[in-house]
Amino acid sequence: MADQIKIKDKTDAVYKAEFTKLLSEYEQNNIDYLSLLMEESFENWLLDNGFRKISVIHEYIKELGEEEYHESNLTFHALSEGFMTDSEFGRTYELCRLGTTNKNVPQPIDQVMASISNELGADWRNNCFYFLKDHELIGISIPHIEMGTIDEGRMFYFGIVPKWRGKGLGVEIHKITLKLMKKMNANYYVGSTDESNWHMIRIFEKNGCKLRDKKGIYRIEK
Repeated sequence: MADQIKIKDKTDAVYKAEFTKLLSEYEQNNIDYLSLLMEESFENWLLDNGFRKISVIHEYIKELGEEEYHESNLTFHALSEGFMTDSEFGRTYELCRLGTTNKNVPQPIDQVMASISNELGADWRNNCFYFLKDHELIGISIPHIEMGTIDEGRMFYFGIVPKWRGKGLGVEIHKITLKLMKKMNANYYVGSTDESNWHMIRIFEKNGCKLRDKKGIYRIEK
C-alpha cells in the first residue's frame, strides 16, 4: 500500500510523475497488485491508468498529551511476555477481521504476520497487545511509531473479537492503546478506517480524534 503524503506547494504534476514511476516498477517486477491511497481529485487519472476504486478512507488525528486516567476492568499483555504464541496471536488477528465492513482485500494471515515483523523490526512482539475481560480474549491492537518519523503514533491493526462488538469495549481498548502509544514517545496519533466502518469512526470521535483527510483506495492487479 502506497500512501500519498501531502506536501505544501507540491503540484499535481509532481505527484503524477512520482506515482508513474511507482506504476512502472510494479509493471517491471513480479508484484501481484498495487494499492494506492490518493486524493479523489486524481481519480480519473488513476482509472485511465488501469486502477479501480475500492473505497474511501477517513483519516483522523489526535494530539497525545497526558491522557486522562480512567479505571478499567480489562487486562492486557504484550506478545513478548510469552503467555500467547505467535500462531495464537495470528489466529486472534484473523478472528478480529471477521465481519468487518472494510472493503480492501485482506492479506492472508501469514503475510500479515510477516509484514508486522518486517515493518516493526526485531522487537515487534513488544508492540503486539491482546486484551482480556474476565480472562476471556476480547481484542488486539498493535501501536507503533510510524516509519520515517520520531513521534507519529499509528496502529498497525486494532480489532475486536466479533462476540464482544457493540459493548463499548472498542472505545476502551483504543483509549488504552493511545496511552501505550504515548509511552512509546508518540506526540500525536494518526488513524484511518474505511468510510463504511461507522463503528471505528465513532471510536475515533469518542476518544477525541478529529477528521483530517479523506482519500480513495485504488488498486491495480495482474
